[in-house]
Amino acid sequence: MKVTITSIRLRSPFKFFPLSLYALHIMRQLKSTNYADFKKTGLWTMHYTMTMWHSEEDMKAFAGSGAHREAMQKGAGIASEICTLTIDARQFPGWKTAKEMLSKNGKVVKY
Repeated sequence: MKVTITSIRLRSPFKFFPLSLYALHIMRQLKSTNYADFKKTGLWTMHYTMTMWHSEEDMKAFAGSGAHREAMQKGAGIASEICTLTIDARQFPGWKTAKEMLSKNGKVVKY
């Protein structure tokens, strides 16, 4: 199984509203895929997600299409930084561990 851990640092607290709209469409897309599990947490300007996939192909198909692709193309408008990390795992790590892994090994895109 593949687990993708993502953090999004918003440009300001007001960017939460567009983030929520993107998230609504992304969740609709996610529910129509072959994902295994999903978790989210966040507060103020830092938001995190973890998504578990049955296969790398399923993960890549989701990431490169539909609402997720559209949101990624518009990411610079709401985020100052997006960080991602994909690991092999049978279960989600705890949030503390996930955040540490992301901080150490994540791929960071700054806008």
